[in-house]
Amino acid sequence: MEFEFTLRFQLNDEIDIDEVIERLGSQGCTDALIGAGVAGKLSMTFCREASTAQDAVRSALEDVFQALPDAELIEAAPDLVGLTDIAELIGVSRQNMRKLMLSHSPQFPRPIHDGKTAIWHLIDVLEWLNQRGSTRVNPALSELARATLQLNLQQMLQRYAHCLKP
Repeated sequence: MEFEFTLRFQLNDEIDIDEVIERLGSQGCTDALIGAGVAGKLSMTFCREASTAQDAVRSALEDVFQALPDAELIEAAPDLVGLTDIAELIGVSRQNMRKLMLSHSPQFPRPIHDGKTAIWHLIDVLEWLNQRGSTRVNPALSELARATLQLNLQQMLQRYAHCLKP
């Protein structure tokens, strides 16, 4: 099965982007579109074959860390999403997604950030849609959303472990 996901990394500012691309290619990241518009940041959108989403994400991470051992994972996507992202991922218009959210307001999943722009964990919305039964959600997308959420939570726990100690 093919999974499309994005991994964002923090790099050493002094590393040459051409060297980074060369190292990633030689390590097997030829299935990724690489973006490096901001110094010290790297975004890679993978289209990776694997038997599970977890395997696809894990193998991509292993390849990146082999090529760039000092890279630090910032975020895996799709996980944190707005209405536009959700609509695009499930194949409906943003207006339809907003109407669905407003018409089912008490039942719609709570956002993890609610402000001018609300943000949800994608898996929460996909599970809600599946429970309703009115929107067919691709099971591979749900599997991928679970895998990226799990990875992001692990990263956050590692990043803030010092704050959790008594």
